[in-house]
Amino acid sequence: MATELWNHTTPSGFILTGLFSHSPYDSFLFSLVLLAFAVALAGNILLLMLIQADRHLHTPMYFFLSHLSIMDLALTCTVVPKMAGNFLSGQKFISLGGCASQIFLVVMVGGAECLLLAVMAYDRYMAVCHPLRYPVLMNWKACSFLAMASWMGGMSDGVIDVGMVFSFPYCNSLEVDHFFCEVPSLLRLSCADTSLFEDLIYACCVVMLLLPLGVIVASYARVLTAVIKMPSTEGKQKALTTCSSHLAVVGLYYRGTIFGYMQRASTRTPVGVWETAVFYTILTPMFNPLIYSLRNKEVTRALRRMLVRWGV
Repeated sequence: MATELWNHTTPSGFILTGLFSHSPYDSFLFSLVLLAFAVALAGNILLLMLIQADRHLHTPMYFFLSHLSIMDLALTCTVVPKMAGNFLSGQKFISLGGCASQIFLVVMVGGAECLLLAVMAYDRYMAVCHPLRYPVLMNWKACSFLAMASWMGGMSDGVIDVGMVFSFPYCNSLEVDHFFCEVPSLLRLSCADTSLFEDLIYACCVVMLLLPLGVIVASYARVLTAVIKMPSTEGKQKALTTCSSHLAVVGLYYRGTIFGYMQRASTRTPVGVWETAVFYTILTPMFNPLIYSLRNKEVTRALRRMLVRWGV
């Protein structure tokens, strides 16, 4: 058993127990994970290419959507390749630097995505409720600032988490009961009292999850009120289609993160942790581009135009 006791020192690395439990179905489940990973990669890269290549998609909404795709790519590429490599090689070790990188990237992207979803909801509010002022208020300078603020907010959260996690001594087993380095799972290995840091994580979750969620709810409450008052049925349908896609993405993301991170480490079960992590690191990046592609006529038209240019 690959464990080791550390006496108030910083370890050189950790052992990731992995997602699979040596059952006869491991190869099948691993194939499903790789398939989901491939779909997430293909979907998000294709969406980025469409937004970049088609001038009809050079609008604030698709500018923010391109950042969402980049975040999804960063998140799933941070977790899945290392997990797949460990499964295929049978080696479950991850270095201290690799573990710190995973924590930073996962927390950064997770926080940035929360903020970006709030920005996207605000963008829809401005487009539906203030259409005449929208081009002025949501100009490229404002959009760039909001996107950068989302990234910087997530980056600050990631730096804090990495700094705090590795300030604790690790003198228990170095087996992380997870398939990637996740903050709550690492806290269980520390021989120090981590309750204060758990409270800090909870406070960060309130800021990074609930405040953006409040912005989203408030924005869509205004949007729904404005849509109900619209005289045009076509205008109502277009607004609802666009907004429902975003709300579906919000629901997917918050379903995993709220239940995954707004709990103290001591109350979390391994099975629940794995299910939540698989949902937001693999399934959500796979579903996001599909939701925006299948439910968005502008994206499907852009895809047809690209296929025609390629002679397909």
